Amino acid sequence: MTFNRLIAAAAVSLLAGAAPLAAQAQATAPAAPAASAGKLVANGDMASTLRQSPDFTTFMKALDATNLAGLIQSRPNMTVFAPTNAAFAALPPGELDALMADKPGLQKLMLHHIINAPVPASKIKGSRGPVPSGAGDPIVLDGYGEPLKADNANIIQSDVMASNGTIQVVDQ
Repeated sequence: MTFNRLIAAAAVSLLAGAAPLAAQAQATAPAAPAASAGKLVANGDMASTLRQSPDFTTFMKALDATNLAGLIQSRPNMTVFAPTNAAFAALPPGELDALMADKPGLQKLMLHHIINAPVPASKIKGSRGPVPSGAGDPIVLDGYGEPLKADNANIIQSDVMASNGTIQVVDQ
């Protein structure tokens, strides 16, 4: 119960601090992507780590379009559930284009992938239940069985520890 209260308080804090960081995101130059695909390797903050992998270009494009990249670059102790390019490619035809054209809807979707608290795999294992996302709606975590799940997406790589938070790679 205490963990859920911590997560709820953290989500409220995230929403209160998102606006100043969105302005900072526009002023930040992106890092050059790495040439190899595969396992995500932490290298700096969460935004830099994701930018350096060719597997997260769509997710980062969506974060940039909603001015949220600065949030995961500078805010400490957060968790990002980062979908791969393959996850976006699996959407029905035209859905990604529609999402990218709907900035308020896209921003809510991107905030849904962010939790303003550290959520390592060890906290997910053996538990099940909702935690509030940055969008204010719940992400349902399921740590019973393998692989671990977040909103029915498989966590395909857990605990990528960037300098300012944790990245959980998801397949949906």
